[in-house]
Parts: sequence; structure tokens; C-alpha cells
Amino acid sequence: MKTFDFVIIGGGSAGCVLADKLSASGEFSVCLLEAGKKDKSWMIHLPIGIVALMQNSSLNWKFNSHQEKTLNDREIFTPRGRTLGGSSSINAMLYVRGQKQDYDHWSSLGNKGWSFDEVLPYFKALEHQERGADDFHGINGELNVADSVSKPAVNEEFIQSAIAAGYPQNNDFNGTSQEGIGYYQVTQKNGLRHSAAKAFLTPNLQRENLTVITETQVEKVIITDSIATGVIYKHLGKIKQLTANKEVILSAGAINSPQILMLSGIGPKAELEKHNIALVHALEGVGENLQDHVDILTVAQHNKSEVLAYRPKAIWWGVKETLKFVTKRAGLLTTVIAESGGFIKSEPTLAQPDLQLHFVPAAMDDHGRNHKLLCTYGIALHVCLLRPKSRGTITLNSNKVAQHPRIQLNMLDHQDDIDTMIKAVKIAKNILSTPPLSQTHIKYIFPDENCTTDQEIHQFLKNKCNTIYHPVGTCKMGQDELSVVNDQLKVHGIKQLRVIDASIMPTLVSGNTNAPTMMIAAKAADMILAEHSSSKS
Repeated sequence: MKTFDFVIIGGGSAGCVLADKLSASGEFSVCLLEAGKKDKSWMIHLPIGIVALMQNSSLNWKFNSHQEKTLNDREIFTPRGRTLGGSSSINAMLYVRGQKQDYDHWSSLGNKGWSFDEVLPYFKALEHQERGADDFHGINGELNVADSVSKPAVNEEFIQSAIAAGYPQNNDFNGTSQEGIGYYQVTQKNGLRHSAAKAFLTPNLQRENLTVITETQVEKVIITDSIATGVIYKHLGKIKQLTANKEVILSAGAINSPQILMLSGIGPKAELEKHNIALVHALEGVGENLQDHVDILTVAQHNKSEVLAYRPKAIWWGVKETLKFVTKRAGLLTTVIAESGGFIKSEPTLAQPDLQLHFVPAAMDDHGRNHKLLCTYGIALHVCLLRPKSRGTITLNSNKVAQHPRIQLNMLDHQDDIDTMIKAVKIAKNILSTPPLSQTHIKYIFPDENCTTDQEIHQFLKNKCNTIYHPVGTCKMGQDELSVVNDQLKVHGIKQLRVIDASIMPTLVSGNTNAPTMMIAAKAADMILAEHSSSKS
């Protein structure tokens, strides 16, 4: 049995930041436990590897939801990172913070310290913004934020079509206003992925007070007299135990964190009884409040060959783009697939954007796993709903940690979400039907030309809607009956146990969730250090 001051469960975006910040002073011993392997694969570091990572069972949990009644009983593919860096090692690398109102809303719910003005300094402190510092950006942080160096020409056509369709241009979605169309910034450095592991963990592995153990699955948190004292985990086929002198920190993500809490006896009483798990502390909110960005793709044929496709001219274009990587660390090998997009309103009367666009220079379907479609020159436009009202759950399939938890996304469970997504499909078709894009695509692949009425579009949504990989909320921060942690991210009713990851978000942010998750971890690290350093003095 080994003893550390802090034991962190999960080496993802939050866990890597925590491991860095808590070990930096040398004052405390820190152990980071990660279920996946080390982040050594080329697929992680070469950005275009994201295509292969969707299929990789070693580096991706490759979850599937339970059959979704709202989506014609489909099981929804839900990828999550299973390696150092977590989902920041397999995601599309887009750097987006969300809207000021998202964080002000958290604060209005009674979560002190979480307003936008209070979290902005953490975003800035984490960031090395290649464009330079300003009121919204910092240059002294570990995480490199850059402009994409892969911008296939069709992206500019998309931007011009969206502007012609009436949407404003925006050069910085993390600046004074989020609304508009433009290019995303990315977490890359010199044309390579700059994951949370690469930014915060790899440079610090030599620290004597930091221990990282990979390929180890935590079975439960040890709770003694309502105090978290350590963890039981399996490593190389052996059951082992760690003791935490100060805190156990759960950073396994919105799917695995509630699973581990329930396996540890913390959660809804009826759910634990169902799986013969001894109740340690009843918390009805564990696994509740699951939120994700419901997303729909509109796909059209395209008559230019400078797109991603299994076609001779496209392959030759790809070869020429590859040479750019060799000579300039730019070009197609650095692609995040969705370089351009933006944030728009489904109705002009809205106070803030409620839809997000991701443009893809390929005929894309089924998370890129439909290779037959890639035999067509095509383009695709994602539209996702930023603040869905539908709520899902994470529960258990058994009391065995090796069995995936039961994911019920319940997307499109709320009529308002359906109504807005119907508008989203119409908006996507309108943009793709506006010059200059309309001059270079032949016809729609889906939805087809005959899908025009609200009822037909709703049926299309049920057949094709998916997640865009932003699950949050399953261990939410707050004081109500379904909250799991307080505004210090301490688990209600259990001492020395915190949850620090995307699961604590009470409501989903209006954008990609990776940057907000790292911010949460940095802010929480300050809380932890302030508490324990003061107790020593």
C-alpha cells in the first residue's frame, strides 16, 4: 500500500491540469491514475489521426448509449478518450470557452466564484495565445492556442456563403462576442496536437512528488466514517490500494465519474440496491442531469476535388498537402477536420447564439465511420443545439467496473429542442444553398430535397441526430436535491472527496467543453492549495 497526499482518478483534461498544479510547489505528493495507456500513438499527436481514433478501442472508450426512444431506438456512439490527456487526446482540438452568460448562470444558481469575470483569469492563465495577449487572452500559460495551419479552400467558400446568408463574421469566438462565422482556433503547437497531457503532464513527469500510473482501473473509492481515505484499483491484473492523506479527486469525466461514485456506494439508493452495492451515502443526483449537444449533419455532393475523399483527384491533392507538413508543418496532416464554423441564432430576436456550426470538407456520416460516403466528393455542415433542455442519465449495468455504464442521452426529449433543431436543419440547407457554395455542390445527399415539412424534418432528426461529444452535468455543482458537489467541488456528505471535471457543470456551456474543463481544474487546484497550505501554516 502506498500513501500520497492527493490521489487523482483520471488522467484526462482535468486530471492533467490538477496533477501539474498540485505538484508544482513540491509541497505535496500526487498520484494520477489513468485507465488507458500512455499517449504515445502517432494517431494522437498527428492531428489527422482523429479519423483513426474514432475506431481505436485502445485509446477510445467507444461507449454506446442505450437504445434512445426519442431517436428511433438507435444506440448513439459516444467516444471518450482513454489515454493520458483523455478526450483532449482524441478530440477535434477546437479551443472554445462558451458564452459569458453560461458562467454567470452558474453563479446565479448559488455557485459562488463561478461567474465569467471570476473564471476568465483562469482561462487566460492557462493559455499561450499565439496571436498575443489582450483583455481576453494570455500568453504565459502552458496550453498552446493557435490558428489552424490547415484551411482547405472550401472553408473560405463556407464562410462567404454564411455571411451572404446574413450571419456576421467573427475572427475570435473567445473575444468580446461569440456570435458570427469564421475559423476556429485550435490546441496545436507546431502543427501537432497540444493535448492536456502534452501541455501539463509530459513536461512535469520528472517531478519526484508526481507519480503517474497508466493502464489501471479504479474499482472504488474507500470511504471510512464518511471520509474518503483512498482507492482500490486493478493494475496488471492485481488488486491494489492507495491511501490519500488529504483528498481523493475524481476526474474521470461525465460518464465514468458517476459510475465510480456509484460503485463506491455513493449515489441513488434504488440504483445501488438494484446492483447489490452497499449504500455508503445516498446522493440522488449522481448520474442525473446528463446534458450533451444534440447535433445534425446536412451533407451535399461537391464538384471540386480539394476535399477529403477516396477519389483519385482528392488523393493527389492530399499528397501535395502532405508535402506541406514535411516542409512547413502545415497542410492536411494538421487538419482538425472542422476548421471553420461559428455561432448563430435560430431566431434573430434571441439575445445570444443558440446554435453552433462545424463545417467539414467531406461527405461525412456516422462520426466519419461511413467510409462508403467518403467515395463521394462532398461537404457537410454540423449544426448543434447549444443549450438543450433535454436531460439524460448515467446509471449502472452491473456492479463491475469493467462493464460500461448505462448511458441514456434522451436527446430531443424536450419539444423546444425539437423545434429549434428543425430550424437548424433549414438554416444549414440555406447556407449550403447560398453562393459561393451553391455553385459548387450538385445535390443534397441528406436530407433529400423532398424533406421540407416540419414533420419530415423531425423524422430526419430522429433517424440521424447524434452527439457531438460534449457530455456534462452528471455530478452537478449546487445546493439543490440533485446536486452532487458544492461550489468548492466537494462531494456533499463526504469529506476529503471532490469531483473535478465536466460532470460538475450544472448546465452545458455554449460550445466545445475541453477548454472549460481545464479551467475548472485550474480553479479547483487553487481552492485545494489554498485550503491545505493554510492548514499547514
